[in-house]
Amino acid sequence: MSAVPLVGYSSSGSEDEAEAGARVRPGAEGRSRGQSPLPSQRLPVPDSVLHMFPGTEEGPMDDSAKHGGRVRTFPHERGNWATHVYIPYEAGEEFLDLLDALLCHAQTYVPRLVRMEAFHLSLSQSVVLRHHWILPFVQALKDRVASFQRFCFTADRVKIYTNQEKTRTFVGLEVTSGHAHFLDLVAEVDRVMEEFDLSTFYQDPSFHISLAWCVGDAHLQMEGPCLQELQGIVDEFEDSEILLRAYAEQIRCKSGNKFFSMPLK
Repeated sequence: MSAVPLVGYSSSGSEDEAEAGARVRPGAEGRSRGQSPLPSQRLPVPDSVLHMFPGTEEGPMDDSAKHGGRVRTFPHERGNWATHVYIPYEAGEEFLDLLDALLCHAQTYVPRLVRMEAFHLSLSQSVVLRHHWILPFVQALKDRVASFQRFCFTADRVKIYTNQEKTRTFVGLEVTSGHAHFLDLVAEVDRVMEEFDLSTFYQDPSFHISLAWCVGDAHLQMEGPCLQELQGIVDEFEDSEILLRAYAEQIRCKSGNKFFSMPLK
């Protein structure tokens, strides 16, 4: 997580009450002669001080230009950590070659598409977790998935996704075998989410590896001919059947800038 920003603290309520009490305290008129009376109002704070730390009362600004135009699903709030549970996917050179071929063709329909920097299969929605709950949350996850074994899966069906807010579109490879294993894992992750009063996963999830994304809803542009042509590229790619078969070997939890890995047996 980025460095903690400076915060301008306003006067506390207790200080205000103490000052108010001083103004009406009985016997104040009996102070020694020659002592200046207490001022009835605070001195104004100079503008140069008031504007020394602009925007600190509102918290850090969310500049979407710094991350490709993406907009936060939920606003940043100090002490809240965006948390996500997933299975990482390690992309080999041949997989990246396939991805380049898919992206090159998809960009003829939606030029603003960009390649994902890392790959995974989600087991949870992105949720907000208070900082002091991170370690108990991770420990609960470890306990829930401790008995799960590694399994094989295949992701070879091209599919177009949008997020719930329709602010981003993704090109993904959907899981076509191993689906039941993912459902079993999600059931355990959901139980942990419920323990911490967090949102569970989708009712009918489509497990997938996101390959590329763009800002906005490009779903209609990519359905139909584009989707069929992308699937053709996958089907005709050399050794794609073997290439797109992989092993789920660990579960990972990302909370803010912290990563926690839970190897499967």
